[in-house]
Amino acid sequence: MDLLEKLTILSDAAKYDAACTSSGSRRGSRKGMIGNTSTAAAGCCHSFSADGRCVTLLKVLLTNQCIYHCKYCVNRCSNDVPRAMFSPRELAELTIGFYRRNYIEGLFLSSGVVRSPDYTMELIIRALRILREEYRFNGYIHAKVIPGSSPELVEALGLLADRLSVNIELPSESGLKLLAPDKTKRAIFTPMRQIRDVRANNREELAKYRHTPRFAPAGQSTQIIVGATGDSDRHILLLAQGLYQNYKLKRMFYSAYVPVVEHALLPPRDAQPPLLREHRLYQADWLLRFYGFQVDELLDDQTPDLNPLVDPKCGWALAHLDFFPVEIQTADYETLLRVPGIGVTSARRIVATRRSTRLRWEDLRKLGTVMKRAQYFITVGGRRPTELRFRPETLVQNLTAAERPALHQPMEQLSLFDPAI
Repeated sequence: MDLLEKLTILSDAAKYDAACTSSGSRRGSRKGMIGNTSTAAAGCCHSFSADGRCVTLLKVLLTNQCIYHCKYCVNRCSNDVPRAMFSPRELAELTIGFYRRNYIEGLFLSSGVVRSPDYTMELIIRALRILREEYRFNGYIHAKVIPGSSPELVEALGLLADRLSVNIELPSESGLKLLAPDKTKRAIFTPMRQIRDVRANNREELAKYRHTPRFAPAGQSTQIIVGATGDSDRHILLLAQGLYQNYKLKRMFYSAYVPVVEHALLPPRDAQPPLLREHRLYQADWLLRFYGFQVDELLDDQTPDLNPLVDPKCGWALAHLDFFPVEIQTADYETLLRVPGIGVTSARRIVATRRSTRLRWEDLRKLGTVMKRAQYFITVGGRRPTELRFRPETLVQNLTAAERPALHQPMEQLSLFDPAI
């Protein structure tokens, strides 16, 4: 099998892994090395960086051979699919060749488990060492940690990669036992805890010694599959909230389950991936990370799932109408963040602008406020537009109508190597 055939198989096998963006890595140019990610606060992988650039990386598996039997996975050992495996040198040469041709800005590397977690990790480390030390590659690298691998190998990988991730895959331990019997909760959370602790120690050492090697400077992330099990949105978001607080996670990625195999415990092969649910979870996740919300404010035992008709902030606002209307001229920053249609940027602009001038309704749109949602929940100088007429019981209908174009727009998952792109 030649290199192109391997690339075709192993890039296609990697397309179901969504956890491939980055943030926080700033590798400046260094004498004698190639590659540099200092121009953006966020990294690569056919996504958008913090400064708005669309960036790409080589997203590939080291191998799709796997000793595990995860029932939801197309690469499980019992599935009849073409198999391939890069040698560490083949992968390093492929990456550096793509980089020199300006096809990519970095590497996202994952793998099936061949022989054992430790053996697989050793191959990944060998490939990255060739890239870093022999080819002097200084670009962005995101590497997957194999659950169950030795702490020494996790630490060695963290000194070579910018970001590490350990995929949780399923939201509950019961789901893991049912669909991925070879994986355990302990094997997944142990390296996540180690990455958190080593990064904390590394930051302390960097404060004292400038030339200390950096350990996973872009932090760690994880991915969770949505829709393969019956777990509620509340359960998933409580897990995410705990990971952000206790494991200092940079990102949680939600991946709508795509039925790729037939199994009695999984949704049927012709079932549609729950893409709208995935979208709502990302919106709720954003509220947890940047808007000061807690899961218990968004969902409870009586309402364990997000409303598909409106975004989670609108859902919270409809359940707390006594909090509104909010007066734009006097509300503090945290209160403004609670208003549907006002984001982090527009809230900061409102606070800054009203220091020097009184705001008018027409000013809010210029400051980035989404008026089709915000107009129902705010006053400016104690007033609303005279033409705005609504009743609390019609708000859901109005907000749903405002979002209807997005709800009916086709949604699809795309791979970096999808022929349709």
